[in-house]
Amino acid sequence: MGPSKKLGIDPQTVDQISSEISEVARMGVQIGIIIGGGNIFRGLSASARGMDRVTADYMGMLATVINSLALQDFLERYDLETRVMTAIKMEELAEPFIRRRAISHLQHGRVVIFGGGTGNPYFTTDTAAALRAIEIEANVILKGTRVNGVYDKDPELYPDAVKFDQLTHMDVVKKRLKVMDTTAVTLCLENKLPIIVFNLKKKNNFKKVILGKAIGTKVTGGAK
Repeated sequence: MGPSKKLGIDPQTVDQISSEISEVARMGVQIGIIIGGGNIFRGLSASARGMDRVTADYMGMLATVINSLALQDFLERYDLETRVMTAIKMEELAEPFIRRRAISHLQHGRVVIFGGGTGNPYFTTDTAAALRAIEIEANVILKGTRVNGVYDKDPELYPDAVKFDQLTHMDVVKKRLKVMDTTAVTLCLENKLPIIVFNLKKKNNFKKVILGKAIGTKVTGGAK
């Protein structure tokens, strides 16, 4: 929700993302969105600094709700009907997550933003994304990042990092590649759910991925 690793919500970044989401939604694509909260608060980092892990994780979940509401506001500026659904009940702000209701929203052309992670500590936003994608019977998880796909090491630190065009879920687990955490990747493997990792900051990349262009890295259960 912000440029680079800065804290806070950057309106320009959110507007760019919202513009691209609105364009794809108008193509008839059903879109469910999971947003992290690291631009506001990282539970794991706070825990490492001595804060109680459970408390820190709940604070991180609340940060994702803040980001979800911000994205909803921007999407509605593009006349997109949007719903925020949360794993933690807060009816004054958003709907509680109910699987059948979420699917109904998607079928009626609404963009659904899932906030609050899984509602449980010790589970990451990655795991929440995999879980919600499976629950709503999504065809694919699109993971937008700051880099062009999956590399053998951090391309922001190592100029000689090598990008993978295609991987299997087991490749990710065995090579310990930083795609999503192991729990999330395993869920995707067990449910035959592909993952595409791409650079969300490059204009029109979201639409290109939807149109089947060779963007980023594709992670599937089959042989490469």
